[in-house]
Amino acid sequence: MKIALTNLMFYMTMLTSVVSNYPFERKAAAGKEKKAQYASWDDMNVIAHGLLQLGHGLKEHVDKTKGQMRDISIKLRSFNSTVIELGKQTQRLQEDGEALKAKARGLEERENQVLNISSELWERAEELQKDRQKVHERIGKLEEKVDGMLQGEGLEIVNNTDAHVIHRLLAAQSRRIDDLMERIRQQQEKLEKQSVRIRALHNQIKESRSLRRKTEEAALSRSTAQGDSSKRVASDCHELFLQGESISGVYIIQPVNSQPFEVFCQMTSEGGWTVIQRRQDGSLDFDQVWQAYRNGFGNLNGEFWLGLEKIHTLSKQGDYILEVEISDWKDESQSIRYSFRLGGEESNYALFLKEGSSANLESALSTDPSGLPFSTQDRDNDQKMDTNCAKHLSGGWWFSNCGQSNLNGKYFSSPPPKQRHQRKQGVFWKTWRGRYYPLKSTTMKIAPAGIDYEP
Repeated sequence: MKIALTNLMFYMTMLTSVVSNYPFERKAAAGKEKKAQYASWDDMNVIAHGLLQLGHGLKEHVDKTKGQMRDISIKLRSFNSTVIELGKQTQRLQEDGEALKAKARGLEERENQVLNISSELWERAEELQKDRQKVHERIGKLEEKVDGMLQGEGLEIVNNTDAHVIHRLLAAQSRRIDDLMERIRQQQEKLEKQSVRIRALHNQIKESRSLRRKTEEAALSRSTAQGDSSKRVASDCHELFLQGESISGVYIIQPVNSQPFEVFCQMTSEGGWTVIQRRQDGSLDFDQVWQAYRNGFGNLNGEFWLGLEKIHTLSKQGDYILEVEISDWKDESQSIRYSFRLGGEESNYALFLKEGSSANLESALSTDPSGLPFSTQDRDNDQKMDTNCAKHLSGGWWFSNCGQSNLNGKYFSSPPPKQRHQRKQGVFWKTWRGRYYPLKSTTMKIAPAGIDYEP
């Protein structure tokens, strides 16, 4: 453009000079008649050539200016669409925030009600304990009195029939007290389960708030780097690895046709694994209900379950590998790999597996081509007709029956309980250390198939 403008200035200067030096008419000497003079043919060619070059230069300048204006218009339209999308996202986030606030207020009210009911029940239980003690004392005194009456030491008006009547009344009263105590115990168990659900909902609210904040930050980051496709949110941890991430930790991903969410990525020299489950110290209670297992729970930097819906969203993007890593209390470890697919909620998140590595170890999970549905204590989908495996054992899992594997059971530190019926509720993989050996740690992770991951 600088060269074109220089040429234009040159030709304009030349034209000015020619016109000034070759006028069509000049005045003759004083007193002589006027004589018309005309420029030569060469001078006219120079002028025409200059005008032609001037026209070409102006055309190039106009065309380039049009192109620049078109590029600016495209960028402005893209920016406007980004601003509109950000506005929509902000509105949705505000609506979600209001819904979460309302839910939190409801949960707080519900928790306060539960706490009030619990405190009232405890007070009633204490009063009943005191009443029961008083009744037992009275029963003891009455029994002594009845014995004395039967031996002739009491009043003569009391006979054997009166003594039996008193015994029956005392026995009925004792049974009523026992029934009441049993009902109080059952009510207490329900309150404890309700408290666990409330804690799980509180954790979900905290995670939702954290994810909303990070989603807003990611949206703002995307708006400042619009047009740069390399900055878009990755669909899984391996795509993050391909974008240059090499440090294991918590990232935000966005699978195809899904909202973004946080995951823990385990980066190796070959690729990135998306971790879906981790047990390591027993700090988290995995005896949760269906909704918790559907949405996920725990701390991504500690123990957690990613969530069945998120795992399904990841796996439906293509062919994926599932790797299960387990270790015992001697710090010996083993890993098992499967080609896998996870169905949606309409199939109760059925697990479809193909046999993988490690000889017979993989048989602890069913490779039934019809799939194995997920079960929890409040959603019995296992293959054992007469037993709810999630209640009989603990936690939620893909139970074929109640005895092959359960990586979401109760966490027992070493040494484990002595009672066998307690140990079978633990974290176990029957084909490695047996059903009654509680494992020390477990990790479940997934990655795209077709990549040469070293075991």
